[in-house]
Amino acid sequence: MSSKQRLLVFVGIGISAVFLYLSVRGLNFQAVLDAIRSANIALLIFAAAFYMVAIVVIAWRWQFLLRSIKRVPLWPLTKLTCIGYMGNNIYPLRAGEILRIVLLQRDQGVPIAPATVVTLTERIFDGVVMVTFVVISLNMLHLPDPTLQSMANAAAPLFAIALAIFFTAAAKPLWFHKLLEAITSILPAKIKAIVMKLGDEVLAGLEALRTPKDLIGAIITSYGTWLLAAVGYWIVAYAMHLTVSFPLMILAVGVVNLAGLIPASPGQLGVFEFFVTTVLVAAGVADDQALAYAFVLHVIVWLPATLAGFFFLTRMGLNLGAVRDAQALETELENDNKAVAG
Repeated sequence: MSSKQRLLVFVGIGISAVFLYLSVRGLNFQAVLDAIRSANIALLIFAAAFYMVAIVVIAWRWQFLLRSIKRVPLWPLTKLTCIGYMGNNIYPLRAGEILRIVLLQRDQGVPIAPATVVTLTERIFDGVVMVTFVVISLNMLHLPDPTLQSMANAAAPLFAIALAIFFTAAAKPLWFHKLLEAITSILPAKIKAIVMKLGDEVLAGLEALRTPKDLIGAIITSYGTWLLAAVGYWIVAYAMHLTVSFPLMILAVGVVNLAGLIPASPGQLGVFEFFVTTVLVAAGVADDQALAYAFVLHVIVWLPATLAGFFFLTRMGLNLGAVRDAQALETELENDNKAVAG
């Protein structure tokens, strides 16, 4: 690990520590523990199993996005998706994303470069879904917090514009390329080159979306997987004896996943708890109950995918060292591919 990467790791741990402190300060820890102990264990087990269904749907979306490169069966993609989650949950710098791309190349022959671009496209889809969830749920809930309502009112038209740009880029890549060239013409040459390269990579990742079947499939599975996650959030809330609406769970999913952009420790410890608690408290849930729910929910989200990912990794003859060495494996495979091409 380079000195820059180590610095990023320490910064992420520090950010997590700050958010964790903000989540727990001033709370009655005995009340939090009592709320956790009162949870319905059977329902929590069911929620954990149910959450794995959402992971299968995420793998299904990955299949749609990869079709322009290669048709890969769903089961291998599901295993790699679990491994990716496991890597992200236990190791910093989103090593799981790199590892699943490397293993996709090793086992399915999908080149690393286009697979990486597809991964970027996945993040774009997730961002679109999360903003949709936040905007729609805030306008449905009418929470008493005026700041949240102001955000909803301001975000709605911005979201509509961003969504139009996104699908225009998918349908008319040449228009988007020319627009990007016009916008970046005022930038210094080096910065313009970086922006244009990134824009072209995004357009390459959107290649699959120009096939109507794959576009519709990617949209349905993107919204479907996160709606399933929201149902999982709702089941955990019911197990914790919280009376909350489904739109509030949709809001929690959107806010928590957008907060994932904040650099933090593996598994978003602290950040997850802070934003889940913030959403529930804004809806009138007591602080101690909200924090207890956040802790339990985090375990439900974190544990099944991590255990499944570790199981599939060992079945492939690898161990946790593969997660740590993912970056080196990626470089090695890229060098091998260049040597073959040469």
